[in-house]
Amino acid sequence: MKISVIGTGYVGLVTGTCLAETGNEVVCVDIDEQKVQKMRNGEVPIYEPHLDVLFERNIKANRLRFTTSLKEGLDHGEIIFLALPTPEDEDGSADLSYVLGVSNEIGKLISDYKVIVDKSTVPVGTAEKVHATISVNAKCSFDVVSNPEFLREGFAVDDFLKPERIVIGSSSDRATELMEKLYKPYVRSGNPIIIMDEKSAELTKYAANSFLATKITFMNEIANYCEKVGADVDKVRRGMGTDSRIGKRFLFPGIGYGGSCFPKDVKALHKSGKDDNYDFKILDSVIEVNQSQKVVLIPKIVDYFDNNLIGKTFAIWGLAFKPETDDIREAPALDIIDGLLSKGAKIKAFDPEAMENVARKYGNKITFSNSMYEALDGSDALIICTEWSIFRTPDFQKIKNDLINPVIFDGRNLYDLKDMKKEMVSYFSIGRKDIKL
Repeated sequence: MKISVIGTGYVGLVTGTCLAETGNEVVCVDIDEQKVQKMRNGEVPIYEPHLDVLFERNIKANRLRFTTSLKEGLDHGEIIFLALPTPEDEDGSADLSYVLGVSNEIGKLISDYKVIVDKSTVPVGTAEKVHATISVNAKCSFDVVSNPEFLREGFAVDDFLKPERIVIGSSSDRATELMEKLYKPYVRSGNPIIIMDEKSAELTKYAANSFLATKITFMNEIANYCEKVGADVDKVRRGMGTDSRIGKRFLFPGIGYGGSCFPKDVKALHKSGKDDNYDFKILDSVIEVNQSQKVVLIPKIVDYFDNNLIGKTFAIWGLAFKPETDDIREAPALDIIDGLLSKGAKIKAFDPEAMENVARKYGNKITFSNSMYEALDGSDALIICTEWSIFRTPDFQKIKNDLINPVIFDGRNLYDLKDMKKEMVSYFSIGRKDIKL
């Protein structure tokens, strides 16, 4: 099939590459000429495991091409994916200016039937707005479909190629048939393609992400309470997770959620509710608790150093909002860095992928290290913000030797309390008893 993807951000590039992988002819459109030229040269502009292999393979096979011409993209594709930014507005709502702006141009340029697919995460009713915007100038028939993505950063290629489910919001039999044909190779194992109306599809994405964010936040609340009463959140988590009604996933406490999806989608659903005179009281709490959870380690750090961080240097392991990505949007590490800098502390940071992005934000305000152990040298303490695999089994003797104080503040509960006692390290984590030398 001939497919076009408008927008080559995270979702657009993964979508275009993975659609090409099953033999489709894909043209990706982006207004950034420099970015398009780099992609033509085989450079992947984002870090995502396994994407580079598929990207290179499909470019060589001429199944994946890039252009700055919207007309070229529209002329090529019978199915047109809109994978455009929907950034958070000041009031928490999703900014649809990119989606509707391109929709206006689509109406002027299409000359035969197209299926226009909303791939971006958008509020309920967006498909209607896109259809109305295209209709102003369109001289041919078309359909608008809602097809939300459920891609986890770090696992996006697998999520696309082997989806748990595919949601298609469509009121057109013709469009539905084309979408089912497109996605059939990805569900050969029997996972469902779920057909529903456009509004329900749009809400499904927001509801799923908001529920997961709520689950994470509830567990963080339990962890905070565990510290008050002397319970162990790891034991509570295991006791809860073995209940099949609850499940094991998203029960790990920490310093809050971040990224491009959960924070934005929770706020957007909350704002959409207000616009429709509905108050999501649960989401009020989720937003409030998550923001405070991001800096829950700072009082522990301040207390350990007797309320004086001036001149203290902290090694930070992990800057991305989660492992296996270079995405730092809403990353808790940034809140911790801001909090420490405001108290006169210095930062030496290491992350396998995200340092370049953080450097754009902080410049020379913090120091970046070439390795996890280099960050320790001359630092007063270690703070762990992201659970990268390389941090899970470190050389604790080296940590003790290199740090001025043998103390770890672990925002992701990477280490077992019994092991920390044996290692003779002061250890502060989330929802568990502190170990103080």
